[in-house]
Amino acid sequence: MKLGKLPFEYLSDILEKIPEYDSRVALGAYPGEDAALIDIGEKYLVVTTDPITFATDQIGWYAVNVNANDIAATGGIPKWMIANLLLPKSTSKKDVDTIFSQLIEACNEFDIKLVGGHTEITNSVNTPVIMGGMLGEVDKGKEVRSSGAMKNDSIIITKRIPIEGSAILATEKESLLISKNISKNNINSAKKLLMNPGISIVQDAQIAMNAAPIHAMHDATEGGVAQGLTELAKASNLGMLINVDKVPLINSSKDFWEALDLNPLGVISSGTLIISVSQQNTSAVIKALKNKGIEASEIGVMKENEYGLKMSSNGNIYDLPKFDQDEITKILE
Repeated sequence: MKLGKLPFEYLSDILEKIPEYDSRVALGAYPGEDAALIDIGEKYLVVTTDPITFATDQIGWYAVNVNANDIAATGGIPKWMIANLLLPKSTSKKDVDTIFSQLIEACNEFDIKLVGGHTEITNSVNTPVIMGGMLGEVDKGKEVRSSGAMKNDSIIITKRIPIEGSAILATEKESLLISKNISKNNINSAKKLLMNPGISIVQDAQIAMNAAPIHAMHDATEGGVAQGLTELAKASNLGMLINVDKVPLINSSKDFWEALDLNPLGVISSGTLIISVSQQNTSAVIKALKNKGIEASEIGVMKENEYGLKMSSNGNIYDLPKFDQDEITKILE
């Protein structure tokens, strides 16, 4: 099989085999959803898990952020984390100390408590792998699902794309980029994207939810914005039309994509939140985000399911591109 996420339809078939949930599971395993919801009384416990397999330099930082993002995209506040570290035999004590320092520092930034996990040296991996798990809370009635989008909703994305993919390539494939005549200044700028604007969408989600009723949110991770949009639309049983000319690209990495023959729409994009909101509330959400220094762009509209997944460019309409694997894996595999 190809590297990356399982195809949406295949994953759907697998998840349908899960036995019926008990009455306290408000939202279980469902394609396109970022987290599960468990009834704990006045609140829902928000539960997610996400591995870090691409990045090595800042793997602890990535692990906290991507798991916190899943909690936030479901409307919750991230609270507790566990981390399962699988490390190759070549790992030094300094490497372990560095990873734990990253985990602790990132958890402290979001007031998340690292409450447990497992650490192991194993021949099963060649590079460090972290499988994170995170728990959060959300008041009942304030939860947001990827499957909640409605026909005629506006589609908003935050920040420019692809933050995470740009940072990974600049860090892990600097020599390759230099050989493709990418400037050192652009490479160094892309490296800094991990911290500024960063790969967190926790603040983005909270600002959006405080600005207006949000119908759906989804974190744009592996497979990029195109995959994130596809997952949200399919989870909601809707179509969409995306104006690709309105999708803003990060300036420092614009030259990466032509040089490496990659489509930025399919590059891992943690740091970007996809929001589905009624047209009457679109301006309020964008204004609230921009007032807090977060770039936000209206890029499309939700359509009836029969419309399909489309994009427009220069007045022409095409099918939204489908990526069998994240574009970045072409370079990293």
